[in-house]
Amino acid sequence: MEFKKYQHLERYGTDEVEGIELGECLVFPKLDGTNGSVWLDNEGNVKAGSRNRELSLEKDNAGFYTHVLSNEKIINYLREHPTHRLYGEFLVPHTLKTYRDDAWRKFHIFDVCIDKDEESVEYIPYDVYKPLLEEFDLEYISPLCVIKNGSYEYFVKSLETNNFLIKDGEGKGEGVVIKNYDFYNRYKRQTWAKIVTSEFKEKHYKAMGAPEIKPKEMIEQQIIDEFLTAAFIDKEYAKIVHENEGWKGQYIPMLFGRVFSELVKEETWNFIKKYKNPKIDFKTLHTLAVNKVKIHKKEIFG
Repeated sequence: MEFKKYQHLERYGTDEVEGIELGECLVFPKLDGTNGSVWLDNEGNVKAGSRNRELSLEKDNAGFYTHVLSNEKIINYLREHPTHRLYGEFLVPHTLKTYRDDAWRKFHIFDVCIDKDEESVEYIPYDVYKPLLEEFDLEYISPLCVIKNGSYEYFVKSLETNNFLIKDGEGKGEGVVIKNYDFYNRYKRQTWAKIVTSEFKEKHYKAMGAPEIKPKEMIEQQIIDEFLTAAFIDKEYAKIVHENEGWKGQYIPMLFGRVFSELVKEETWNFIKKYKNPKIDFKTLHTLAVNKVKIHKKEIFG
């Protein structure tokens, strides 16, 4: 087997996950670490990957590959189940620093798959892979709740119960991931949905706080206001800090570029659908994105 990138978690409410709430949904806590995967290649060698690439000992994603190669439990599991691919979160500090001391630098598995074809994987249901992982005493992320025929309001309630691996009294986790193992979207893809805690709080504040009188805004400003959240910016900032083992002022242009690039890659289809094929000036969109980064991360600009 070769490296396969983990799926992009879709924002709940977009057409990519339309209808996912119909049926049985397992709601999992979303961890704020670094994405990792583990598998055996065709020669039986243990391999590991980050979100975007296969790892090497020289570039091992904050020690993740070294951790895997020294973890007999993971190796023994793969020897027993050579067609399985493990996806999880290697918990190293990013945006959230409130996880329990005993949670750090562990691989917390959130999906187990088998290869469907050269491009895609088939997800093994939680109830099936849970006892397999427990047999080898592997760390895994358990669901917060099971909801049948749910709604946004039900999923939002689960956010308030998400203290998975969080220190007592230190707030909530990053968000939740919604999985319906019987769901395939209109494009025939098995896709999960996400709701991020900080995004929910921003929406709640706007809904419950003092009313605002807003003039009609340009479409680019509406896109920035809705889709370029504080959580989105913080995530890209944390990635740069993690990759470079710290922050330097010279990384500011990289932050601007990363934020805008990821916004376009992740959200273009969503705002095209919402605003019905709008005419977008991407130069203006870029300027507004840079301005929002400057406002949100003003402490790094001195």
